[in-house]
Amino acid sequence: MKDLIEPFLYPHNLFFWGLVVAAVRYRKSGLWLLLIWFYAFGNGWVANQVRNWYNADIASTQFQADFTGNFVLPGCGGTEQTLPDCAKARLTQLADLVNQTSHQAPLVHITTLFCQPYLDYLQPLLKREVRLDCFHGGATTYHEFYTLNSRLDHKVPLWFVTSDYHAYRVHQLAMQYGFAAKVYAAQSSTFKPVNCGATCFLTVNLSNFDLFAKLTAEISSFYVYKLTQRFTDWSK
Repeated sequence: MKDLIEPFLYPHNLFFWGLVVAAVRYRKSGLWLLLIWFYAFGNGWVANQVRNWYNADIASTQFQADFTGNFVLPGCGGTEQTLPDCAKARLTQLADLVNQTSHQAPLVHITTLFCQPYLDYLQPLLKREVRLDCFHGGATTYHEFYTLNSRLDHKVPLWFVTSDYHAYRVHQLAMQYGFAAKVYAAQSSTFKPVNCGATCFLTVNLSNFDLFAKLTAEISSFYVYKLTQRFTDWSK
């Protein structure tokens, strides 16, 4: 009973049902549009369909141990002394994949301005011989791919390891530059399917708004790049 009643007491669901009452009571088109928008982006079932699409087609979570190619880890900021949490998550995921592969000495490319903290964090996690190639690829993901395009062999299969909210850009750029690549995402709670029980169609969930906000930022960034690449230098 607690699991059935508790979601309706959350502030965002009180607002949602207040909005339903207001839309029915006043019958204003603006209220109906706001209600539809709030429900569509907050509903768990809808968001889970988007998560399933994203995890299946963009950011894979399936890895084959007989993979014999190399790995690429886009940087996630940091300083000469510190690593952000997103970089630690990517490096931990990368080490897990490298330790699984049957490749005798896979080559790992890391693109970041400050290499040493990345290497210091990664090396204790590795349980096999690995060749490491760390370099500054550029200020943004788009600059990094321009550098990778001339630095990497396009015939060698690759796994890009990145954060799930960053995977769309990496996936699209890997296709644009013709890499034989897949993208593996270090998954966060935002991109994991939410529990969708009896109240799924009658409530909204704040994590779903976070999901769509991150996807909007990610997809918008890529298409701004596509629109500006003819007159913007993405090589430096």
